[in-house]
Amino acid sequence: MFDLSFWKLLVLAVLALVIFGPNELPKMIARVGSLLRDLRRIADSARNDLRAGLGPEFQDFDFNDLHPKRFVQKHLLDDLEAGFNAPSATAQQTARSTAVQTQPPSVLAPGETPPFDLEAT
Repeated sequence: MFDLSFWKLLVLAVLALVIFGPNELPKMIARVGSLLRDLRRIADSARNDLRAGLGPEFQDFDFNDLHPKRFVQKHLLDDLEAGFNAPSATAQQTARSTAVQTQPPSVLAPGETPPFDLEAT
């Protein structure tokens, strides 16, 4: 997320030492640690309250699925990869029929998957 390498962390540590000094730096680190613990506790409490409010039918709901990156990956890319990795019999039949014909059919039959171009998607 922030792409922090070893050298960037080292520069940040030296800057923190210069700005806060060796006497205040441990106190500041303790404050930041307690702030992070409090934020995590608040987030866990909000997640548990939301889960309790949703009811028993949503007990197995994963809140990470709401993250936009995970949502796109789960609902779009997994389905797309599944279609490429395990072509159905209708997809194989479509591939054979389009290879024989000079023009692809304009309307797909029910249950027939459209052909995909991996480089175009």
